[in-house]
Order: sequence, then C-alpha cells, then structure tokens
Amino acid sequence: MTLEVDLQSLCDANGFLAHQGNWNEDIACRLARAEGIELLDAHWEVISLLQAFYQRFGDSPANRALVAYVKEHLGSDKGSSLYLMTLFPGSPARVGSRIAGLPKPKNCL
Repeated sequence: MTLEVDLQSLCDANGFLAHQGNWNEDIACRLARAEGIELLDAHWEVISLLQAFYQRFGDSPANRALVAYVKEHLGSDKGSSLYLMTLFPGSPARVGSRIAGLPKPKNCL
C-alpha cells in the first residue's frame, strides 16, 4: 500500500482526517508532505496553537481568527497573514487545520 493510499483511507473527501483520534506527529508529517510542506519548529508551534484553539472553542479557526490567536500567543511578528502564508501556503487556516488533524474550518471552501 502506498503512502497516498494510506492517507486517503484516513481522510475524508476534502483531505481532512475522518477521525481526529488517528492524528499523531507521523500522520501530520505525511499530511504536510502531501501539501509540499516540510514541518519545522515554526510549523509545530502553529500546529500546537491550532489544536489549542480547537480545544478552547470547539471549532477550527478561520484565517482571521487564526492570525489573531497566533498574535495573542506568539506576538505580532508571527501573528500576521504573511508569516502564516509562508508556513501554510494558500489558506493557513485550512492547510494548517488539515495537518493538525482538525476538521475543516466552517467558512473554508
């Protein structure tokens, strides 16, 4: 079985984990590779915040909420759309939530 098949069997049609309980760091790395991302410490820092946001509010954050949450916890240098786009290109909230094993943010297409 290939890596892609393994991920597909764990994910829904949008590429998000079907069951959050399947998430672990290895799965995160595999999901990130599928996005063309190599996870570094800066990524893990944001992944941790995404998971904390979900635990606190019960939803994955939209981009604006993610920027504000990162800014609150890591400061204005990292709490900016530009910084988050360098880590999670396209839509930091959508891509970051996918890698963090969280559900698709409600307002993401």
